[in-house]
Amino acid sequence: MRITVIGSGYVGLVVGACLSEMGNNVICVDNNKDKLNSIQKGVLPVYEPGLDELIKTNVCESRLSFTDDIESAVKASKIIFIAVGTPQGEDGSADLKYVYQVADTIGSFMNEYKVVVDKSTVPVGTADKVAEIIRSKTNIEFDVVSNPEFLKQGAAVDDFLKPDRVIIGSNSKKATDIMQELYAPFLRTGNPVIVMDVKSAEMTKYAANSFLAVKISYANEIANICEKVGADAEMVRIGMCSDKRIGTQFLFPGLGYGGSCFPKDVKALIKTAKDFNCDSSLLESADIVNKKQRMLFIDKILNYYDNDIKDKTFAIWGLAFKPKTNDMREAPSITIINELLKRGAKIKAYDPKAFELAKTIFNDKITYSKNAYDALNGSDAMCLLTEWNEFRRPDFDKIKSLLKAPVIFDGRNQYDANRLKSKGFNYFCVGKQPL
Repeated sequence: MRITVIGSGYVGLVVGACLSEMGNNVICVDNNKDKLNSIQKGVLPVYEPGLDELIKTNVCESRLSFTDDIESAVKASKIIFIAVGTPQGEDGSADLKYVYQVADTIGSFMNEYKVVVDKSTVPVGTADKVAEIIRSKTNIEFDVVSNPEFLKQGAAVDDFLKPDRVIIGSNSKKATDIMQELYAPFLRTGNPVIVMDVKSAEMTKYAANSFLAVKISYANEIANICEKVGADAEMVRIGMCSDKRIGTQFLFPGLGYGGSCFPKDVKALIKTAKDFNCDSSLLESADIVNKKQRMLFIDKILNYYDNDIKDKTFAIWGLAFKPKTNDMREAPSITIINELLKRGAKIKAYDPKAFELAKTIFNDKITYSKNAYDALNGSDAMCLLTEWNEFRRPDFDKIKSLLKAPVIFDGRNQYDANRLKSKGFNYFCVGKQPL
């Protein structure tokens, strides 16, 4: 099939690369020429395992190309994916100006029937507005469908190539048939294509992400209660997860959720509920708990140092909001580092992939270490903020020798408290009283 993907950010690159991998001819469009030049040189704006090789292979096979010429790309394709950003507005709503600008451009360059696909996460009713904008520009037949993405950062390529399910929101049999044909190669194992009306598909993405965010906030609230009453949050989690009705995922206590999806989608759904005079107290509570979780971690540090951390140096392990990505949007590390700096502390930080992005956020306010152990050298304590694999089994004897004092604040509950106590560490985690 002939496909155009408008927007070459995280979602657009994954969509374009994976669709081209199945033999489709895909044109990725972006108005940032510098970004396009970098991509064509093999330098991607995002880190995602396997994505760089997928792009390289399909560019070499002439199935995938990049351009800033949106007119030719629209005219050349039957299916057009809109994968531009939908940043959060001041009121929590999704800012759809880029989506609408693209819709206007598509309408201006229509030359034959097209299926226009909303791939960006957008509120209910967006497809209707996109269709209205396109219709104001052309009399040529087209359909707008909703095809929300469910890509986990750090596993996005696998998620797209081997999806649990594909959601197609369509009010047109013609468009539905085309979309089912497009996704057929990805679903040979029998996982379903779920066809529904457009508004239900738009709502599904927000409902799914918000439910997972609520689970995380619930796990954190239970962990905080465990810590106060003397229970062990990890044991409680294991006991809960053994119930098949509950499951095991998204119930790990820690520093709360971050990234480009959960915080934004929860707020957007809250705003939608308010727009339609619906109660959203559960979602609002999840958002509040998530914000508090980072400050509770700060409180652990302040309590240990009797509220005086001026000139203390903290080694930060992990800056990205989760492992296997360089994304720092809404990352707990930003809040925690800024709060430590505000109180006069010094920061030495290390992350395997998020360094360059961190420099645009913190500039020269912190020290960027060449590796994890370099960050520890001469620091007063270590703070684990992102659970990268390389942090899972460190050399604790080496850690102890490098730190001024054997103190670890673990925001991801990665380590065995008993083992660290036996080695002489003061160890603080989430949901368990210090031993």
